[in-house]
Amino acid sequence: MASPPPRSVFIRLDARAGDPLQTRIYESIRLAILEGVLAPGSRLTSSRALAVELGVSRTTALLALEQLTAEGYLTARRGSGTYVSEDLPDDLPRRRVPPAGGEPRHPPISRRAAAQAIIPRLARRCPGPPRVFRLGVPALDLFPMRQWSQMVSRRLRSLTLSQIDYGHPAGVPALREAIAAHVQSARGTRCTPDQIVIVAGSQRGVELTCDIALDHGDEAWMEEPGYAGMRSALIRSGARILTAPVDGEGLVVDTVTRHGGNARLVCVTPSHQFPTGVPLSLPRRLALLRWASAARAWILEDDYDSEYRYGARPVPCLHGLDVDGRVIYVGSFSKTLFPAIRLGFLIVPADLQETILGIRHTSDQHPPVLEQAVLADFMAGGHYERHLRRMRSASRERLEAMADAARRFCGGVLRVRPVHSGLHAVADLDESAPADIVSREAWNRGVEVMPLSGYFQSSPCTVNGLVLGFAPIRPEAMAPGMERLAAAIEAGRAAGRRETRRRA
Repeated sequence: MASPPPRSVFIRLDARAGDPLQTRIYESIRLAILEGVLAPGSRLTSSRALAVELGVSRTTALLALEQLTAEGYLTARRGSGTYVSEDLPDDLPRRRVPPAGGEPRHPPISRRAAAQAIIPRLARRCPGPPRVFRLGVPALDLFPMRQWSQMVSRRLRSLTLSQIDYGHPAGVPALREAIAAHVQSARGTRCTPDQIVIVAGSQRGVELTCDIALDHGDEAWMEEPGYAGMRSALIRSGARILTAPVDGEGLVVDTVTRHGGNARLVCVTPSHQFPTGVPLSLPRRLALLRWASAARAWILEDDYDSEYRYGARPVPCLHGLDVDGRVIYVGSFSKTLFPAIRLGFLIVPADLQETILGIRHTSDQHPPVLEQAVLADFMAGGHYERHLRRMRSASRERLEAMADAARRFCGGVLRVRPVHSGLHAVADLDESAPADIVSREAWNRGVEVMPLSGYFQSSPCTVNGLVLGFAPIRPEAMAPGMERLAAAIEAGRAAGRRETRRRA
């Protein structure tokens, strides 16, 4: 087994101190061991390297290490090096831990941070690979990992010095060109590569948009129910958040047009509203665009999983209908490739390009260049389109398997609503089985489902329902997963009856 890499430790040799150099080196290393900076079993740098680092003679460094070895703090292993002893002569390392109670040691956190921290973390996940009904994850088992790894290897071998320096804040040009071509054919919009800005996932794109559009205290609208990440970004920007309800045609735009005269931003998921799944109707899209133009407001369009359609006619994105440059479009590769890639993109109006590039220069600069370059190759070679076609077919099959399993195992108590796009479904529960209790019981059985009520922030949820992801699990796993969910529903009904009796 290979030896661990040697550890160095910061040692400050104060020229005014009176103790000999070897004593000061000895005390510094001993303190680092006792405070846990150097853990038991850590391999130390050699005496020669230590001497060069401190600008002292090797004899001085060697004498300090020998003293620590003689006292039992270090052990020498022939042919391997010097290590921190597993059994120390003093008490266990005295790590500095904050007190468990009493007055806090630090100043209070900001109100914005506190508000973000209490937003419910709905995506509660069991450890390990994707479980049945996990939200926000595509069919990871279908990703062409071998082909991707080969393309990564080719890119690594061909990287130049300029490509490992800081890149353009808008992203790799080849990727921006590929995205511009894709959205024009797949999403019914028009843009130039100069309007594309690559971001580290769609959430970063949402945050950048809020930074551009909002000052502290500005009004911003979002959907109710809605995406928790959107609310977090608005809180982070210091916005005053207003919510508009969602019905069978998506966002109720009349609420915005009647009461949103001072708003600077409206955040919507028009292609597949999150979490209800309904698309924003064409009349409402046009009404929202007319209002934004008259109010001189921005619209943030999060088009998070619009690539997945099941028998429904494709609806052009809101950006494709915008003639006034009011829509900032956010796209993501997390739902079409894999979440860990952390790549998304913005389509920004021409008059915002310089502003957003200036922000990038002083903040996150750009996402990792290697992943951008590989994705550009993947798209230019036609692999992305082929992968999407395969993913659409597989997701449709998995949706049908989930709906069939729900009828078989949960008929009468769980009714899956029709799904025409996206990677999740909303299912209505019988009132005798409270959704929040069912979701907890399901998690205890290794099944991940989310209560619809968790996505309501400003008004109470009147629907007893669950949100189910269906993409990450193969069709043959749906039946056993639904069987476990049925058991969770029965447990939830029993718990609901006990709660009713207790209240009575």
